[in-house]
Amino acid sequence: MKGKLKILIAEDSAEFKTGSSDIFAQKGFEEKFCEKDGNKVVENICTFKPDVVLMDMFMSNLDGVGVMHKIKNIQMEQPVFVILSLDSVMLQKEALNAGAAYYVVKPFSADDLLERISELILCREESTFFSDSNIYSMDHQLEITITEILHQIGVPAHIKGYHYLRDSIIISVKQPEIINAVTKSLYPSIAKKYETTSSRVERAIRHAIEVAWDRGDVEILNAYFGYTIHNGRGKPTNSEFIAMISDRLRLHKKIA
Repeated sequence: MKGKLKILIAEDSAEFKTGSSDIFAQKGFEEKFCEKDGNKVVENICTFKPDVVLMDMFMSNLDGVGVMHKIKNIQMEQPVFVILSLDSVMLQKEALNAGAAYYVVKPFSADDLLERISELILCREESTFFSDSNIYSMDHQLEITITEILHQIGVPAHIKGYHYLRDSIIISVKQPEIINAVTKSLYPSIAKKYETTSSRVERAIRHAIEVAWDRGDVEILNAYFGYTIHNGRGKPTNSEFIAMISDRLRLHKKIA
């Protein structure tokens, strides 16, 4: 990333107020706080021109959805990150459908959230996904579709495995044969992008699937992984999970 990222924050919670200056400095952000007032948020977007907006879903005068609709109308394209007070699938879906790039549910770690924001902004700037010897252009619509699927299934957006899963599925959609080399090619590709290790990628993805299996909607899980549920085999393996969703997306793309 070039220079400091400007972030506009319409949130007054303790997550940011306690030691926030040090956190922002460490992560390379220039922060600006504003009232939890939707109209004020829009005004500040126009004057401060932030790289990213972080706001509560519920604000006075204009809520988060209203803000996102308004900035679309004035052709402002800053990615919006929404803070939710309730872990509600309905609210999550409403935020994403309105155009949110990411959501986080209270309570959360400001440090971890800013790290996620940095990663996502970097992805937008580079617009690439890496596999051993190839560079893949990011298909924005594909990313949105996969994001919606993961949220429907119940994978929380604030854990690292969520991002690893999303990238793995995107790569698998574009390079189906990589699913046969998950350990040798796919995990190392994701690890290289996030500057971590293949074993950590594998563990984080496994954890994300376990969380989804524990908290996910049974009907949604049944729609994607019916044979697993019906036969009592337990949750799918990492490669099964990635393969099922990527295969479904490729098939849908062919039909469309």
